[in-house]
Amino acid sequence: MLMRDQPLGESRSFRAFDASVPHPARMWNYWLGGKDHFAADRAAADRVTEGIPLMPVIARATRRFTAGTVRGLAARGVRQFLDIGTGLPVAEPTHELAQQAIEAATGGGTARDLRVVYVDNDPLVASHARALLVGREAGVTDYAQMDLRDAGEMLARAAETLDFRQPVAVLLAAVVHFVPDVDDPWAIMTRLRGALAPGSALLVTHAASDIQPDGVAAAIGCYNERALVPLTPRSHGQVSRFFDGMRLDGQGVLPAGRWLDPDAPGDGGMPAYFAVARPA
Repeated sequence: MLMRDQPLGESRSFRAFDASVPHPARMWNYWLGGKDHFAADRAAADRVTEGIPLMPVIARATRRFTAGTVRGLAARGVRQFLDIGTGLPVAEPTHELAQQAIEAATGGGTARDLRVVYVDNDPLVASHARALLVGREAGVTDYAQMDLRDAGEMLARAAETLDFRQPVAVLLAAVVHFVPDVDDPWAIMTRLRGALAPGSALLVTHAASDIQPDGVAAAIGCYNERALVPLTPRSHGQVSRFFDGMRLDGQGVLPAGRWLDPDAPGDGGMPAYFAVARPA
């Protein structure tokens, strides 16, 4: 897969790398069993896990949910993916997951029309992306160090590789909860939804404020005191608003515990929501 390496067109001033301050991408990597984290990240992650013991399970479930969605969409013909909040590599990246699904669906064929754009605002993620996000000789992979809050510029940058007149799957796995209310994540999501053609898909996983609320509030409060990037958990209703005017798949905005175990009582005890939606 061809890896484009054009000027990044950064619109925000990104913080310099600092291993002494916990960063969400490195904490997430730690919960997933990766190797790209430092003592500060592990300490902060362990503090969060004290309040939310299932946090590593949530991280792994998020990865499985996202990977399964990518495979399913690629098998059904989606050939363009915008992966926002790429994070640090642990398992197969989006372009490899899509290619595997295409090969399985076509009996070994490749998809030279596969296009994947990765976006993240972390400089450590950027360095890994340029080194590792190079796959098979099919399609194009691009990377941009940009911020979700600059949605218009991000979409314009992605449009250098993606054709938004055709279906695009937008992946926001454990990302939107890092956009505070003051930056109006609902307006950002409206901008993203408005760019999607029929046949597209929007995936969101998000920390929940109304599942185990006391533990979540304590854990997130502890994390936010130390982290560069604060986290804002949200209620089922607030997360559902991200999909206004779209058609939700399955049972809609689903608690992560119910996704893992459909027979689990209530919300399944895991403070996160998963959802995929399509343009109506």
